Amino acid sequence: MSDSLDQYPILGWREWLSIPSLGIPHIKAKVDTGARTSALHTFDLEAYTAETGEERVRFSVHPFQGDTDTVIKCDCPIIGSRSVRDSGGHEQIRPFIRIPVVLGDHTWDIEFSLTNRDNMKFRMLLGRTAMEDRFLVNPALSYQQSNPFHPPS
Repeated sequence: MSDSLDQYPILGWREWLSIPSLGIPHIKAKVDTGARTSALHTFDLEAYTAETGEERVRFSVHPFQGDTDTVIKCDCPIIGSRSVRDSGGHEQIRPFIRIPVVLGDHTWDIEFSLTNRDNMKFRMLLGRTAMEDRFLVNPALSYQQSNPFHPPS
């Protein structure tokens, strides 16, 4: 990280993002500096090998908190599987994908683990490796790079 911290935009503890390549117009993320990796809530997850030999994953997403009626079906390449320890200390092997996200005026690729987050308040965690050398986080603030009344479309 550079000596000049003022060059980094500030994030609040929660932000709206969009994931256009998955067809997700907006999703509220918890900005979590305690989590190394980012995580996306998924269900009906199915890994498969495409006819081309590429390892892929199909899954569904409920992108909005408290809304289980809205379902977005997704399909994308897997970049691998890794062991992840959740906030309760449970270890799980999860598939990972790498896709671009949009946060305000910023677009960049993020690695996500795919997991069921039904029992969690946020459908997405933005982990510290996704923010490294890009943002600073002020946990006293919310929606510094996004607008909760006009989420990205």
